[in-house]
Amino acid sequence: MAIKLEDKKAIVAEVNEAAKVALSAVVADARGVTVSAMTGLRKEAREAGVYVRVVRNTLLKRAVADTEFSILNDAFTGPTLIAFSNEHPGAAARLFKEFAKGQEKFEIKAAAFDGNFIAANQIDVLATLPTRDEAIAKLMSVIQGATSKLARTLAAVRDQKEAAAA
Repeated sequence: MAIKLEDKKAIVAEVNEAAKVALSAVVADARGVTVSAMTGLRKEAREAGVYVRVVRNTLLKRAVADTEFSILNDAFTGPTLIAFSNEHPGAAARLFKEFAKGQEKFEIKAAAFDGNFIAANQIDVLATLPTRDEAIAKLMSVIQGATSKLARTLAAVRDQKEAAAA
């Protein structure tokens, strides 16, 4: 189906704007996935702050040409579904990984984060990044453990000095 030049320019501009503000991108092949499953994926993506779009490869290459996601150009083959994470770097990877578990034909091709290319078999690196809240919770538990250990050590030193003085 032919797309008018104005529509092509609008698609390139829209995807380019999404790429400029994105933290990471994941590329997948969604051939054979039902429309209802794709609708569910898009709904989950909106809730997770992920921009998802099916784009022709030539338009996608133009859209990401001046961004850090141009390293994904080799992955733009066949039907391409791209997702940009806006709020958390691992959101799109986590979303696609979970979706792929229930869809045999859904194939993750590659990802990009912080200017680095991530192959499909290494997508877990990006998908398992903790969210901001998870990272803060881990930091707080480490700080709490260290401070309680310090307090116990100081109390033991105090008790030892009191016992020696008596």
